[in-house]
Amino acid sequence: MDINQIYNLFLLHPVITTDSRNCPEGAIFFALKGANFNGNQFAKETIQKGCAFAFVDEKEYADDKQIFYVPDCLTTLQQLAEKHRMTLNTPIIGVTGTNGKTTTKELIASVLKQKYNILYTQGNLNNHIGVPMTLLQLKKEHEIAIIEMGANHPGEIKTLVNIARPNYGIITNVGKAHIEGFGSFEGVINTKCELYDFLKENNGKAFVNQGNEILFNKARQKGIATIPYGKGANIDAEILSSDPFLSIQWNGHQIKSQLIGRYNLENIVAAIAIGKNFQLSDEQIVNAIENYTPTNNRSQFKQTERNELIIDAYNANPTSMNASLDNFILINGKEKAVILGDMKELGTVSDSEHQKVADKLSQSTISEILLIGPNFAKTNCPRAKKFNDVTALNDYLSKNPINGKLVLVKGSNSMKLIECVGLL
Repeated sequence: MDINQIYNLFLLHPVITTDSRNCPEGAIFFALKGANFNGNQFAKETIQKGCAFAFVDEKEYADDKQIFYVPDCLTTLQQLAEKHRMTLNTPIIGVTGTNGKTTTKELIASVLKQKYNILYTQGNLNNHIGVPMTLLQLKKEHEIAIIEMGANHPGEIKTLVNIARPNYGIITNVGKAHIEGFGSFEGVINTKCELYDFLKENNGKAFVNQGNEILFNKARQKGIATIPYGKGANIDAEILSSDPFLSIQWNGHQIKSQLIGRYNLENIVAAIAIGKNFQLSDEQIVNAIENYTPTNNRSQFKQTERNELIIDAYNANPTSMNASLDNFILINGKEKAVILGDMKELGTVSDSEHQKVADKLSQSTISEILLIGPNFAKTNCPRAKKFNDVTALNDYLSKNPINGKLVLVKGSNSMKLIECVGLL
């Protein structure tokens, strides 16, 4: 069965699932494989649960008239998504970057939905499976799609842009993350700029932060069509306060956001620039940004019975960790505590980057410092209490509760720091 035949089948059954536990009536199941699972083994079960058809890439499981064999299910899923995207020809904005891409994507969506029927990446479904699954939800009525793209190895953004084929793109920033996979900071830059390469080759446009020297120079070197924003550009803003919520001044408007952190200024300005490009009014943009509430453990504020929390526990790398700490240290009038978990996938720079964070903490006036994980365990941070994992931390917090403080909770998602929030 070729991709055109598969696409015709999809048009009749436009719901895709890759999870045998979730089988909507009439859906099509793609049997994907992972390190600890093989979807082929569940193909027949999905038909019994109500799926109309299933695709497998191991011939022994294609033993039913509703189950079809293809050489590689993931490749077929990606080809189907690209075919669908090209058939509908919906304008697409691709979003990538080391930090802030999910928040920026959410802000862009909040702005554009004031005027347009949009589709946008839900949660963090930004990889080689999440991107095609999002694209396959495109409908004729969608006027714009916003597709988030993540990567931790060279070539991954190139793969994703060749599926999504964006007309516009934005790289929020480049920073030290996934160094183990990228090999170097230059590897990070080159991989993110695979988005620029695609836009250049396909007559697309990039929204570029003119204040980011690396990205501005890369865009100029590649000769890409740009829509500038940020420092020195027509679309810019200034911070009025961040104590703790970020308020900014833009174009004669004061915008009181529900975001924590001065570093979110760049994300907000990016959303403003994209909103103006798509002809939204100033009032629509201000309303959208002020009403956006983060709920994804990124720059999220939470008031508990005992403390005020800043929860930024979905991801952590040296760039985002230092930005969060710098912002946290500047907040006035509160006694503070930090709960920080290891930054992962840093390779040979892991020890030095964790020590830099420890040094910053040692020089701060933060009254309580709790560090979690084997990487932070190796640091020299005299005032810190250290724990192997979140279980040990929770045991400590249950016996030694934190009270009356502003608490920053930040670490790589795999550290599971979100599990300590109920004790704060």
